[in-house]
Formats: sequence, structure tokens, C-alpha cells
Amino acid sequence: MGEKQYFVPIASPVTPKDCSRCHPDEAKQYSKSKHANTVEIMWKIDPWLNGGMNSDNERKTGCYYCHGTVLKMKDGKLDPDTWPNVGVGRVNLDGSLGSCTSCHTRHRFSVMEARKPETCGQCHLGPDHPQIEIYNESKHGDIYQAFKHEYNFDSAPGAWTPGVDYRAPTCASCHMSGSGKQPTTHDVTERLSWELQAPLTVRPQDFKPFPSGTDWKVERDKMKDICKQCHGTAWVEDHYTQTDKAVEEYNEVYFKPAKKMLDDLYAKGLLDKTKFFDEHVEVEYYELWHHEGRRARMGSAMMAPDYAWWHGFYECKHRYNKFMEEARHLIETNTKAYKYPDFPNTGGDTTKPVEVFGKQ
Repeated sequence: MGEKQYFVPIASPVTPKDCSRCHPDEAKQYSKSKHANTVEIMWKIDPWLNGGMNSDNERKTGCYYCHGTVLKMKDGKLDPDTWPNVGVGRVNLDGSLGSCTSCHTRHRFSVMEARKPETCGQCHLGPDHPQIEIYNESKHGDIYQAFKHEYNFDSAPGAWTPGVDYRAPTCASCHMSGSGKQPTTHDVTERLSWELQAPLTVRPQDFKPFPSGTDWKVERDKMKDICKQCHGTAWVEDHYTQTDKAVEEYNEVYFKPAKKMLDDLYAKGLLDKTKFFDEHVEVEYYELWHHEGRRARMGSAMMAPDYAWWHGFYECKHRYNKFMEEARHLIETNTKAYKYPDFPNTGGDTTKPVEVFGKQ
């Protein structure tokens, strides 16, 4: 829609459909990505939303700021409950998904900005998905900080060349930029061989909320091709061997036993399934995979030893032991878990958006 006070129509908001007039390939790629479809994914899996365990405003200022809102009109204007927002999965009034200005901000829409890790770090940070902190700790991040003033961030798409335009990769170099035999892509779901953020680490095609529709081996080979623009084959293969082992240990040693114990508590009636987070043992389980478990897996995958160990598996051990100790005590004493009598600021809308899911 336009703003009447200006001499020419000013679109508010600008959507990927608008950008697709000049960038049709990028818009098509983006529309298939987890970024674009994150509102659907979020509503399928997030207990904060599905259980109404936070407030609508906590979502608007927190979750939706990165994931995106479902834009609505109110009294002929954009509804302030949904706008302003530039989330990567924003559901727009024209039916398109996302916001290009998440990464290419107004009003320069710069490829230089989108290639810098600081841009990704707007959302990919913090205790539950610390990719920017992990990157900064890695050798890639170390080299970037030392030599970023020498990088040529303005090279044309598809022509940004390692060893020529930059010495060490940024997030975009590996996940989006063209290099070697790989073309540039705006689908960040490509090149991934694990779903490291999921409770149980699975292959992308097995991620039920949003299956990739591709073979993980094909996507891994794409990423290996990117890696081999700088690294030798042995370096790349051995890195993936270490990452796969970290994933296996997380799945088998930490997550699966904890999940089995949680299911046992529910089966015995010692935990209440009505709401999540209102019993302490549920919080311990959640943070085991959502915080420490993610840090361990992501730190291992992106070469950040402190996040793989001290912030990761070391903390997993502590959280796992606390969870198991409390769970075993409930079973041994046949005691129902303590329920918080006044869990604060709940009551957020639990209705899945019809713009995404249709009428339920």
C-alpha cells in the first residue's frame, strides 16, 4: 500500500514480490528457504507459541522481530500489532514471504552489507543459536577481524572469489555465495547435511516441520566444494568426520536418554502435558537441547572449541545430570512434579495464522 502524503506512491512495506521484478531468481530461491517459511516452522514446533506461554507483546518484540509477523490491516492502515517488522519469514499482504531488507537494509540494499557476518549476527546470536559468537571464535572469524579492511565486499554476485576478494569466508561465503562449481543461492537450506537446531539432530529431508526435499549427501558435497576452494580434501573430510561424531554423541548420549526419561514421566502421570514450561523438569529438558545441546553441535560444526566444549558438552553434562536427578527422584518417590502456580505473562494467542495454515 502507498502513503498518501508523498508526491509519489511509497510502498510500505516493500516485499520480495516487489524485488522479484528485477531479481526473479533470487526471489524464487528465497521463497523455498527455511528463512522464508520460518513462520510456518515456528508455529509447528514452538511450545512458547502453541502453549501460549508468553505474551503477544513478548513475541512481537522478541520472536517475531527475526522470524516475522503476519501483516494485517486495521482501519485502512497496517496494524501496529504486526508492523513495523522486517523478519525473514514475514507473511506479506501480497502473499509473498519474507523481507529482503532483513539482510539488504533500506535504502542502499547493499550486497556488501549482506555479505558481512555482522548482518547475520542480528538474529543468529545468543544462548540458543550463537552462530555469530561461534564464527568470531573460529579461525575464519579471527582472520576476518584481522583483515576485513582488505576485503572487496562489492564484487558482483557470482564473482566474489576466495583468495582474491577475501582471505577467509564469512557466513554468506559458505551458505549463499557462488564459489567453485556452486552458483550463488538465496536458499540457505541448501548445503546443509544436518539440522543442528532440532531437539534430535536429523538430516534436512527428515526434519518433519519443513523437509528439505533434497538428498543430504548432495547438499554436503555442495558445501565440501565450497570448503575446497581454500582447504585440501583431507582437511575437509576429517572436519566432517569430527562433526558427525559430535552429532552422534549428542543424539545417543544426551538427547535420547533424556527424551525417554521425559516420556516416562508423562506416562506415569508425574508430569502434566497440558502446558510446557510450567514444571521445572520440563525447563531442564528444554534447555538441554535448546541451549547447551545446540551450542555443542554448532560449535563442533563451525570450529569453535569453547562453544563445542565449555559452553557446549561441558554444560550438557551439568544440565543432563540435573534433569536426570530430578526425574529419578520423582519416579522413586512417585511424586508429581512441582508446578509453578503463577507462571508469569502467559496468555499469548495460540491460534495458528490462517494465512499460513488455512482455517483449522
